[in-house]
Amino acid sequence: MTSLSFHSPLGPLTLFEEDGAIIVLEWGRGPEDESSPLLNEAKKQLDAYFDRKLTTFDLPLAPPGTDFQNRVWQSMRKIPYGETRTYGDLAQDISSGARPVGTACGRNPIPIIIPCHRVVASTGLGGYTGQGGLETKTYLLKLEGRH
Repeated sequence: MTSLSFHSPLGPLTLFEEDGAIIVLEWGRGPEDESSPLLNEAKKQLDAYFDRKLTTFDLPLAPPGTDFQNRVWQSMRKIPYGETRTYGDLAQDISSGARPVGTACGRNPIPIIIPCHRVVASTGLGGYTGQGGLETKTYLLKLEGRH
């Protein structure tokens, strides 16, 4: 597994790659490691996203999780830039309940790229497990022209 740490408007982030796919994006600096062409491309795309020059990530992803979690994360990836869906909307898309969908959103190992920030509660923002919590979620939604 290789990793790349870099600075972002949200503070330091670290990307992890395994077997030719991004598997994790963590808040904070990770272990110093040798980068790879894929990690460099992912950083380039994240930089473009934060500069409002990229609206769709084009990266191979392999988030570690259960089949159910991966169905939720795949559904999140279909939410267009600048739009939001409720936990209930995603639950309906995958024939599940809103609460398990919310739990899967909170366990998303590749935030921002898999846009869990675009999933909101029917009564407001809902939650956000990334560093900075709702402040980070609000920042990302504003970056995309929402909220």
